[in-house]
Parts: sequence; C-alpha cells; structure tokens
Amino acid sequence: MTKPALLAVSFGCLASLFAQAADPPNIVFIFTDDHCEQALSAYDPARVTTPNLDRIAADGMRFDRCYVTNSICGPSRAVIQTGKYSHLNGFRTNRGRFNGDQQTFPKLLKANGYQTAIVGKWHLGSTPQGYDYYDVLKGQGPYYNPPMITAGDDGNPVTRRHTGYTTEIITDKSLAWLKEKRDPNKPFMLMCQHKAPHRNWMPAPKYLNWLDDVTIPEPETLWDDYSGRTQSASRQAMTVKEHLTSNDLKLTGHSSMNPDQIKVWDAAYRAKNEAYLKNRENMTEKEIIQWKYQRYVKDYLRCVKSVDDSVGAVLDYLEEAGLADNTVVIYSSDQGWYLGEHGWFDKRWMYEESFKTPLLMRWPGVVKPGTTNNDMVSNLDFAETFLSIAGVEIPADMQGRSLVPIAKGQTPSDWRQSFYYHYYENPGAHNVARHFGVTNGRHKLIHFYALEGESLDDWELFDLDKDPNELHSVYGDPAYASIQSSLLEELHRLQQEYAVGDDR
Repeated sequence: MTKPALLAVSFGCLASLFAQAADPPNIVFIFTDDHCEQALSAYDPARVTTPNLDRIAADGMRFDRCYVTNSICGPSRAVIQTGKYSHLNGFRTNRGRFNGDQQTFPKLLKANGYQTAIVGKWHLGSTPQGYDYYDVLKGQGPYYNPPMITAGDDGNPVTRRHTGYTTEIITDKSLAWLKEKRDPNKPFMLMCQHKAPHRNWMPAPKYLNWLDDVTIPEPETLWDDYSGRTQSASRQAMTVKEHLTSNDLKLTGHSSMNPDQIKVWDAAYRAKNEAYLKNRENMTEKEIIQWKYQRYVKDYLRCVKSVDDSVGAVLDYLEEAGLADNTVVIYSSDQGWYLGEHGWFDKRWMYEESFKTPLLMRWPGVVKPGTTNNDMVSNLDFAETFLSIAGVEIPADMQGRSLVPIAKGQTPSDWRQSFYYHYYENPGAHNVARHFGVTNGRHKLIHFYALEGESLDDWELFDLDKDPNELHSVYGDPAYASIQSSLLEELHRLQQEYAVGDDR
C-alpha cells in the first residue's frame, strides 16, 4: 500500500472514531412516585437495601440536595416537562390538566433528531405530546392489572387493559420499546415512570411476605407534637395515628385484583390481620400506632423493592446491548416523602423530607464514579439537563439550568445559593396549608398563607444546622433578626426573578 493510501486509511479510521465519539448520548430517565431518600440505601441504608439503584450512584453521582419546586405528583411532572415553575406552566395542583401545546423538552429533543418515549405514570390529564411512543397509566393507575393509554393504529389514544403487577408491566414495556420499537440508528430518550411507591403501597406477589421477620426502625420524630411550629403543622390530615385507612393498612379491599391474585394476597395478609384485630382491644394507643407504622412502612419498602428490580433489569439490558457506555441514566422521584417523620405519611410540605428528592446520574466517561454533590439542584433543572446532554439549545424562557457542568465536577461560579418553593393545593387532600418559602441550605423561611379557606399570615424560620428535624421555629427570635431579614429580602428577589407576582 502506498504512503498516501496509508494516510487515507489512517485519517478515515480517525474520522470514524471521532464520529462515534460525537454520537449524541442516549438518555434513560427512570422516575418514581413518592420515593424518599430514607428508602434508598445509597442515601440511607437503615431501612432497606436497593442494590440496583445503588449501582447508578456507585457508577456516577449522587446529588444530596435536590429540591422540588412544588412537592406534589402532577405539578412536579409538569415542571420537568417544561423547565418552569407551576405558575408559568399552568399546572399548580393535581386537579389541573396540563397544557401539552406548550413548549416541552421532549418536543425539542424530537425536533433535533431524538426518538422519544414515555412509559408508565403520566398523571397530567392530557394526552402526552412530543413523544414518538407513549403507553401511560390512566390517572394514578392501580398496582394490579392497569388500564393504559397508548396511540391506536389511527394515532388516536386508546385504552388497553393489562394483567399483572404494574411495576413489572411498565418495566416490560420499557424494555420492549428499547429492544423492538426504536430505530437503532438514532439516539433516544426514554422516560420509564413508575407508579410505585405511591399510596396505597400494594406489593408484588413475590414480596408480600418480605420483611415479615424484620422490625423497621422508627424515626425519632414519629411522636412529634407540633408544638414548636405554627398552626398548620397540627391541622394537617396525614398522620400514621389517625389518617391511614383500613385499605391503606391492608385490613380491607383488593383494589383491581383478579381471583388468582386475591388468593395469593389473602394468604399473605389474612393471618396477620386476624392476629392484630384479635389483640387490638388490649393494645395501648402507642402500640397501635407502632403496628400501623410497621404495616405501612413495610408495604412501602416492598413496593420500592420491585422498583429496584426494574432498575436492575434496565441497567442489565443496556449493558447486554452495548448501549451502556453511551447512555446517560438518571434516577429521581417527583418529590420526597414521610416515612413516619413528624408522625406523617405523604408529602407537600417545604420541610426537608418532602422538599428534597433523590437524584442519581450515571454517564460513563463524563461523570466520575462514586461522587457526591451538595449544590442546590432541582427538578426545575431536569429539562435543561436533558437538552444539554443532547446538545440542544436551551430556550431562554426555561427557568432552571443544566446540571451537566455540575455532573462533570465543574460547578459554575454563579450557581444558585438559594431556592424558592411554592405549594398551592388547599383546600385539598391532607389539608396542608398553601405556603411558599426560601432556603439558603442553612436556614429556611416559610410563609403559610391559606388553610381551609382561611387567610393566614404565619411564618416559620429554621436553623437546619442546629435543628435538622425542623421542630422549633425561631421566627421572631431577636438572635435571628438579621438572618430573617436577609431571607425575606431573598424571598422577594426570587419571586421577582421567577415572575411569581401575586400568584396564590
């Protein structure tokens, strides 16, 4: 071979390598409903081990301070679609209907050559837009035998019923799209979105008896009496003591199960239920609360266990198919959750357990394995991050920022040092007051302004270093006057920056 020919071959090989290196990364976003850091062992191994979720953390980055803008299912999803706060994307509460005609990140990805798919929980009322493929739960969706909405042969939405456990069905459908329905010559973005571990925490058949011989540790604030805060904390309706229903506790009901599933279910719960009901009259109030707590938390963790299995199946497929090295895997949830902290279940508050959500990112060759980050990041940043990963320009009207520099270990010098939060749904489930607030990571200022149709002007201020459980508000304490004033000023600045106006 002549020297010019050798050079041509060499340059051709280099060009091929550069072309491969420049291939846009695939994106797999795995999203759950109500999964808290306390139930993910990469964050907290005290209650459960989640080996597959931990794989993402071990191979990538764990974000330790990911805040949500509005701690409730649908609004969180709308923020992720749009990169905008609730008051701008129009979806403030779960009673809303998302306007899918507006700008969303999947539309932008699709316009730039990506294949887009969403499988599982949607919970935004309208038909998904911007996706080449969608197969989503109808409403909240049940844990067993879910009806799911997808595009029919004519392109219009059709509802199809399925038999089986919902977490496993969503996993199977996600894998089927990856294996059979996508174009292997194009980059893809898949959103695999689980119902679990949302209320009412119905485990898969194989995990119905898992944890039976274990006592889950009680949080130190399980017996909180709310004396150190304003009236809103004590007027909620989300306590383990009073507000878990017999259906939540698996004392009654089978939801959407078929006879074969009911048989397996009853075999797991009947004897335990009978023993509790027989002894209940002789139990103290504290013992009853402790029984309820164990029943609730174990069922919640059993649902998480199936999610972890699902994550493992997706990760395994990416490796087997040779896709892992060029696929960014991101895991998160729509918000955090209470596993008995403050005596509660559910979310909604700006208190830490529901204000923060898990966030894990694996990006081979880009994110250093086993790293952690404590910058203030948010679900407000997810849309921008997806676009940045894909090399797509981020629209100026999006309100978050790409996490790519942080994932690379290069936090911008002008990264946010404070964060704004706003919750709207009252009157509503669990009677959590409408409130907004600001945190700088060390201190947090919250304003509760409406509860059960009544106007409030209640303020709370917490020193998170001295009072990490947020039991004692120091609002009005002269020792915190300067901090209180600076946080109030920052709150007003952020409301102006995000064009909040008089939104209530």
